[in-house]
Parts: sequence; structure tokens; C-alpha cells
Amino acid sequence: MPKIPFWVFILLALLHLSAIRIDTMDVDASQYAEMSREMMLNGDHLHLYDRGAEYLDKPPFLFWVSSASMKVFGVNNLGYKLPSILFAFLAMYATYRLAKLLYNEATGRMAALILGTCQGMFLMTNDIRCDTILMAWVITAIWAIKECEIKRRRQFVALGVLSIACGMMTKGPIALMVPAFCFGSDWVLKRKWKNIFNPWHLLDLLLIAILLIPMSIGLYQQFDMHPEKTVNGLQHVSGLRFFYWSQSFGRITGESPWQNGADISFLLVNMLWSFLPWIFLLLIALAINISTLIKQKFRLQDGQEWITTGGFLLAYLSLGSSRYQLPHYIFVAFPLAAIIVAKLLKDFFEAEKYKRLYTIIKPAMGIIILLLFFAILVLITYIFPSGIFAIVIWILSFAAWLYIAFKKNIPGKMLWVAASGMMFLNIFVTHFFYAPLLQYQMGSQLGRFINPGSNPADKIIAYRELTVYKVGDPLNSLPFYAERVIKSSDSLPNASNTYIITMDDGIADLQQKGCAFDIVKKGERFKVSELTPEFINPKTRSKAVNNYYLVKLK
Repeated sequence: MPKIPFWVFILLALLHLSAIRIDTMDVDASQYAEMSREMMLNGDHLHLYDRGAEYLDKPPFLFWVSSASMKVFGVNNLGYKLPSILFAFLAMYATYRLAKLLYNEATGRMAALILGTCQGMFLMTNDIRCDTILMAWVITAIWAIKECEIKRRRQFVALGVLSIACGMMTKGPIALMVPAFCFGSDWVLKRKWKNIFNPWHLLDLLLIAILLIPMSIGLYQQFDMHPEKTVNGLQHVSGLRFFYWSQSFGRITGESPWQNGADISFLLVNMLWSFLPWIFLLLIALAINISTLIKQKFRLQDGQEWITTGGFLLAYLSLGSSRYQLPHYIFVAFPLAAIIVAKLLKDFFEAEKYKRLYTIIKPAMGIIILLLFFAILVLITYIFPSGIFAIVIWILSFAAWLYIAFKKNIPGKMLWVAASGMMFLNIFVTHFFYAPLLQYQMGSQLGRFINPGSNPADKIIAYRELTVYKVGDPLNSLPFYAERVIKSSDSLPNASNTYIITMDDGIADLQQKGCAFDIVKKGERFKVSELTPEFINPKTRSKAVNNYYLVKLK
């Protein structure tokens, strides 16, 4: 079994922390950042607003911790991103503790490393959403409940209850459902009926409900008490019903209007990249675990657990049944997937099981990383040419990886080849892909330019198609980095010394109407969350981007 030293996790943590220098991405992350800024300014932590408009979509926990962080570190990338990255570390720690309980110390460390090096985790610390915090609370709750089951200590009951409540205040009832899936399936297969029908569960649910009271009061005050409010185009909207039913279960029953045609395979297809390079090991491990359970006639033997496999499968089926899905929805189950993979590696390295399978998988994992290294080389030399410095770093990284890959007598070499490769590769993904990509994000680029100025907010107007209040608008990052809400208008102002943010059509209007103006800033704009082959190819990128302008009327 490989012995993973603590310093490896220090390096991994530093790599994730380095993502703080990358701007928040439109649409969701920058929207949440701006809402957190607004909460910090108005001091209202019970009611949520998006640039002054009523907001009913996500629960408040992300905004609570981000607004508190901004008070300490300021309105910037650090203030918004740091809490979620710290929660990513909590998820890794809780994964380690749970895997250690279920198996042993070495397996726990492998599981934490697998979670920390999957591509989805790197995405979560670059593109900050609710899922990082949700994942941390859910796996912490599962670990705490297992600790309580084994050691019967009250502090773990409190930790489990608190974690589920905080998870629900992060992204809804899924934070309660996943632990229920984990232990419900495990106890059924172990025939532990007393655990399932334990009356103390009612007290746990009562404590969770008590912890949810502040958020519930805020929802009731903001929406249920004001049926006249129009929210998402509807009146008589119940905030409580939306949060506890419609937003989650309504997407399965069809009650929710949110639908994008995703089927049961949608999340799995996206896991082919988001759980790289471990996805193939996960699929093999799931097949082995299911086959073993069937052979045992759906009864677990001593030393076996179904917390991870059952929890992952039921969470996947639940999320995959939704009529509206996004790739990051399955991230909540990634810690369970990491433990499943770590258990398979334990069987490979310690018990020397599945030898023929191991001889096939070992070179395949190396080939995957090798192909990704050459994809990165294309990135830094062609897609976003990054200069000799980036090429030197690539050569050094590739040489270090080759040393690990070909050095003999490294215990658990397949783990080290995959994990080290992902760490090396994501130096480039973060700093030589996301960094130049975000140069095309108009909101953050222009917002930062406006921010240091002394122009009053009412002297800057977004003209025509740049409507910054539209749901899903790619300009969500503009008010966050400008630290002001930019008004929009379909008509030109008459006042001189007014600044206008517009596109090529707006410039044509100004010229046609004979307006005198100076171009203060010009740049290229692209919706960075929706990459296209036309944009990725430098030869056709000019066709994919649009020009934006900040002009000053004379």
C-alpha cells in the first residue's frame, strides 16, 4: 500500500488556493459573488436579493460565509473564493476520516487524494458555486453518523445534525437525502432494522428543523407574507414550498418549470471529464461491488459496507431522474466515489486481487495522463500561446511525471502516476487556460477598469443589449468588480460626461445620431462558460468574439 505523506496534501492545497487569482466566472459564480457583496452592504442575512431584485433559487449559506469573508478580506476574488476553497479542504478531510473508519489509514489518505485530484474538484475551486460547500457538509454528515454508529459519542450526533442542516441551507433537501441513501441501503443489506426504525431519528429531524428556523423565517417573511410579489414571473409564490419541495422534488414530478431534456445518462457522460482520471476505476469498482452483492444474494458479509456504493448509486439515480440537470449536480457524491475507487486500489495493492484487471488498467491510466499532457502542450503553444516560461514549466512537469512513471519500486505506482499527473496538469489549466480565457469576460475586465474611477454610479449606463438585470446574463461579474450596480437603458442619455457601456450596434447608434464621444476602453467579449470550437481555434476566434466599449459622451 502506498504511504501518502502529509506534504503531498500541502502541495495540493496550495494548488487549489492558487485559483484565487482567477476571476469569478459568469454566470452563476459571479452572480453569487455580487449577491454576497450586496448582503455585506445591506446587512440583511435573512432575505436574498440580486441587484435589488427578489431572489428565490439558492439557500443562503454560501452568501452568509462569502459576505462575512468579504468584510474581512474585501470585495475581491479572495473575499469570495476563500470560504468555498476551505470547504473543499473540509470535504477532503471528512472523506479521509470516513474511509479510515470503513477501511484503514492508507485507504483514507488515498480517498482524500483521489477526491482532491479529480478534475471536478479543480473546477469547483476555480468556478465557485454552492456545490463545493454542499459536498463538504454532506460527506461530513456521513462521516459523523458513522462515527456515532461505531463510538456512540454525542459530539458526532451534534456534528451530523449540524452538517445536514447547514447542507440544506446550502442547496436544499439533497443534503438530507444523500446520508439517508448511504445508511438506509447499508442497514437494509445488513438487516439492521433497529438502526432504521430507531426513534432517536425523530429527535435528529427535530433538531435539524430547529436549525433551519432562521432561514425558514426569512423565506416566509420575504415571499409567503407577500403573495403580491412577482417572482420568476409568478405571483403567490411560497418560499417555503419552493425550498422544501418544488426546487428539488418538483423537478422529478414535473411541477418545476425548469427542464432541459437531460436523461439518466447525462451525469455519467459528464463524469467522463469531471471525475477524470478516476472515472474508469469507479465504473469498474461499481461493477465489481454490484456483482458481488448479487452473488451474496443481497446480504452483506462481515467487513463489507454499502454506505459508499449504495449512497452513490441512489444519489445518482435521484439526481438523474430530474428533468433539469447540470454537470455539477453529481459533485455532491464525489467523496463517495473517491472512497469506492480507493477501496478498489486497496484490493489491487494490498490484497493483490484482480491481478489480470490490474495489468490492463495500470498502463491505461498512464496513457490517459500522457494524452492530457500533450493536450496541455497544444493549449500553451497554440490555443493560448503562453510563451517560453510556460513551455519550460511544461517540460519540467513532464520530466518529473516521467520520473514517477518509470521509477521502479514505487508502492502503488498507478495512484502516484494519476494523482501527480493531475496536479501537474492543473497548474496549466488554472493559470494558462482559465487566466487567459477570463480576459474575454467583459464583466470582470470592464468592472475592474471602472472600479478605481471617481465616476458616480448614475453616470454609467449599459446601453441596448447589455441588460445587466436579465437572469442568466453574462454580465453578472460587472457589478461585483465595479462594486456598483450599473443601470441599463434602451435610450441614449442627453447629459454630457456620461459614460456608456455598449457594443458595436451601440457605437453605430451614437455615430448615426451625431453624438460626440471618446472611446475610453475597448475589448473583446465572449461568454466564457460556453466554449465553442470557433472560439478555441485562434484562427477563427475573431468570428466568435464581439467588441465592447466604454465611451464618454462629450
